[in-house]
Amino acid sequence: MKIYKFKLVCIAICATLLFVQCDDDENGNVIVQETCDDGIQNGDEEGIDCGGSACEPCIDEIDFSGTYVQEDIMGRPGVNTVFSGADNVKNMFNTSLVSDRMSFQATFEETLEDYHDIYGDALGITIDYETNILGLDAPTFTTVLAQFDALQVAPNGQTTYYDPGTGVVLTGRTLADDVINISLTLMFGGTSGTRFDGNNGTPQLTSDGVDSGDRDFTLPFPYLETPITQ
Repeated sequence: MKIYKFKLVCIAICATLLFVQCDDDENGNVIVQETCDDGIQNGDEEGIDCGGSACEPCIDEIDFSGTYVQEDIMGRPGVNTVFSGADNVKNMFNTSLVSDRMSFQATFEETLEDYHDIYGDALGITIDYETNILGLDAPTFTTVLAQFDALQVAPNGQTTYYDPGTGVVLTGRTLADDVINISLTLMFGGTSGTRFDGNNGTPQLTSDGVDSGDRDFTLPFPYLETPITQ
């Protein structure tokens, strides 16, 4: 009978505490056990699901003092991958501040011209970079790449990597933007965008030859189609 009454007391306490876990010790005393994922401040928690003897520290209790080192910062990873050249330059670019990245412009321009030299040598002709469809010559183009490697936010404007219809450039990207083809066109397309597009005896340097396939970019987040059972 005593056990029965005790269980009723435990149930009443648990109901009052919105179903926090109850247990009893060897002496029959009720023990309330807080849980750290129930959205309730209970037990000896110092906040909702944080602090106390069982949960992770609350955010305002974490010690953020000390020295922190930036490990990586980039807006368009392909910029560093394609234009930095050596691995040590890539690492320096990743850990540099955006405001200091103008120092990489000369390296980017040299790399851009080197790509043209490599393809020219393979064809037995001289190929130099030509002002691209945005009207950017080599120094200006590589300045944009180095100094503004950050995806801009246009909350009231168009978000795109490049829209030839409107001329809007680098305000972000959508899933349907063919970033590689756009980048190659800016590098090798010249003023028309078709300088080395595989036509008229030219090498195909403005496209990677990969299209969107059957991907449906109109789907809502997380952009996944219904799985196909085979």
